[in-house]
Amino acid sequence: MPSVKDATSAAIAFVQGALLPGISVGSGNGPLDHFHLMRPRAFGAGREPSLVAALIEQCRADWDAYVDHAFVRDLEDGTLPLEAFKHYICQDYVFLRHYTRAYALAAYKAPTQALLRRFLHTAAALADETELHVAMCERWDVGEAELAATREAGATLTYTRYVLELGNAGDALDLLVGLAPCLVGYGEIGSRLREACVAQRASGPDAAARWAAHPYREWIETYSGGDYQRAVREGIAALDELALELGVRPGNSRLLRLAAQFRQATVLEARFWDS
Repeated sequence: MPSVKDATSAAIAFVQGALLPGISVGSGNGPLDHFHLMRPRAFGAGREPSLVAALIEQCRADWDAYVDHAFVRDLEDGTLPLEAFKHYICQDYVFLRHYTRAYALAAYKAPTQALLRRFLHTAAALADETELHVAMCERWDVGEAELAATREAGATLTYTRYVLELGNAGDALDLLVGLAPCLVGYGEIGSRLREACVAQRASGPDAAARWAAHPYREWIETYSGGDYQRAVREGIAALDELALELGVRPGNSRLLRLAAQFRQATVLEARFWDS
């Protein structure tokens, strides 16, 4: 017999799933769809949000604190101290090595050949992403060997080990949910910063020159660029595909656990900016 806690969690998930279909009867969201579990539904299909979108809404305050962090705002206007950015880039280089290993682990745990290939492709792309960090550090007279020897800060260690533990203890979906705040959050931040900088470039005759001289233009262009934004879209779609393959649909009781994992990873992402 399930515990009161388990029964309550299942009831909450059921009501959340019943609210999503939005039956067109009367005004507002309409009545609850009490039969939603009897119909096949999937994240990202029809009127259903993607799994990532659903998880973000479960921790909106934490998500906003991450993507609108003071570090990000200082990046946008170019006032972030260079030493703080250098420290971040070195730590992010270390982080990306573990992030690449995590995607390799996701490939190992992938339930289908198509997902295995997709996760291996992502791991390879992440390995290439570190070239941006190497190029930046070379301009600061920090060689690749010195960069590779960077000591992990506490926030880096905590975040990477949390994600890897999710993957080791759970399945590929647990792992990908833990990785999603980084992939999707950087895409959102990059797009927003790019839009803000484009608006600034249109604000006066010297705006183009100001953008060309922006100290963090290369970073903003990388994460707002077509290649990275495509990787974000593919990552969101891969999560939806993986959830469907593992039988996790809107209203599934497992969503509460996934939401807790996603929230914790989001909080750890924000702490990474603090380090």
